[in-house]
Amino acid sequence: MAKYIEIYRDLLNKIKTGKYEIASFLPTEKELSDFYNCSRDTIRKSLNILLQNGYIQKIKGKGSLVLDFNTIEFPVSGISSYKELQNIIPGESKTYVNIFLQTEVFEPIKKELAMDKGKMYHIERVREIDGEKVILDIDYLNGELIKDLSLENAENSLYEYIEEDLGLVVSFAKKEITVVKASEREMEILDMGDYDLLVCVKSYTYLDDGKLFEYTISKHRPDKFRFVDFARRNKEKNI
Repeated sequence: MAKYIEIYRDLLNKIKTGKYEIASFLPTEKELSDFYNCSRDTIRKSLNILLQNGYIQKIKGKGSLVLDFNTIEFPVSGISSYKELQNIIPGESKTYVNIFLQTEVFEPIKKELAMDKGKMYHIERVREIDGEKVILDIDYLNGELIKDLSLENAENSLYEYIEEDLGLVVSFAKKEITVVKASEREMEILDMGDYDLLVCVKSYTYLDDGKLFEYTISKHRPDKFRFVDFARRNKEKNI
């Protein structure tokens, strides 16, 4: 594991356990680099992850302010595998594969994958964080583009297999976020507590040649996550 990830996790643990209290400031970059025996650049990388995930706010001339938090931050604009996100998700995370099937593409998935015929993969995975099953991921992949997937790939990382084993380039995605009522089955397989709604993120993901290879439905218990994006104002000048 990279040094900056180890430091990030240690700082996060100190924030979550109250060693660094909400509304207090973290030690300076120099103090942290001395403590962890590393460069200030490494410390900056660790602090940037805390910043991106809403645990601190950098205030010019004062340092890193610890913010109040009670949810896990999921980026919306980027394309990351769950395995990659595990580096920044606090707590212990596990994946359970409920469904792994290769079958002929069927309606309505034909439309969603832009396929008239051929093989597809249907994969359902439950994500558990700190002992609670809070995410349901349902993936449909074009089996004519993504070949020879295995159960082990689904348990580990689909994108790792696609990019490293198949040598394909995952390029861009279109996403839609809604709030939906949980089905009876979802209420059974997820730890829903008092909730009966789920945040549903539908993603259409493409290779660098513009081919759609994956349609994903990802459902999250609403109290556990916040979904974030980065936006820059682009004000056109009047001509």
